Amino acid sequence: MTIAVLTGDIINSRRAEPEVWLDDLKQIFNRFGKQSKDWEIYRGDSFQISLPPQMALEVAFLIKAAIKKHKPLDVRISIGLGNIDYKSEKISESNGSAFVNSGEQFEKLKKNTLAIKSDHSGFDRKFNIMLNLIMFFADKWSPSTAQVIQTSLENKDLKQSEIARKLNKKSQSQISEILKRGGYEHLVEVLNYYQSELKSI
Repeated sequence: MTIAVLTGDIINSRRAEPEVWLDDLKQIFNRFGKQSKDWEIYRGDSFQISLPPQMALEVAFLIKAAIKKHKPLDVRISIGLGNIDYKSEKISESNGSAFVNSGEQFEKLKKNTLAIKSDHSGFDRKFNIMLNLIMFFADKWSPSTAQVIQTSLENKDLKQSEIARKLNKKSQSQISEILKRGGYEHLVEVLNYYQSELKSI
């Protein structure tokens, strides 16, 4: 396994102007790769990005949080893990099992907004059960909760009081309550478990 491919689209994109969410999405993508070669936004509200497998799940939640800051938007994402057989200057022209897995899983997304597919069915089954539970929280994030989740994921070394100062409007106790309500502790547990289990496949 050499690569992860995230395929996604913006839910309710027609109910918001693109400039509302597009910059947030591009800022995340630009941190992890180069436009066209590593990521593309196409058909207005769909996207694909390739990443090292270790980063895939956390980036998916960063995207989720960044988009859900803008009500009534949400995002569907499939994570494909696998190999890359051909790397083009445009991600849309690259191929390999990671791309196939991502595309196939995306087509299966209906009620679920995040799922994973690799060449290892046992790994997929286990993590998709976990993701369904985490999404019970994440699908309900309010814009303010999404902002705190994103800031916390991007600044794991900061204390809650420092997160409060960084956002310039929340007390430490408010940050703590928002993170609890958003399931952040459980999310971090799943992200850490993902890292450890990834080494076994």
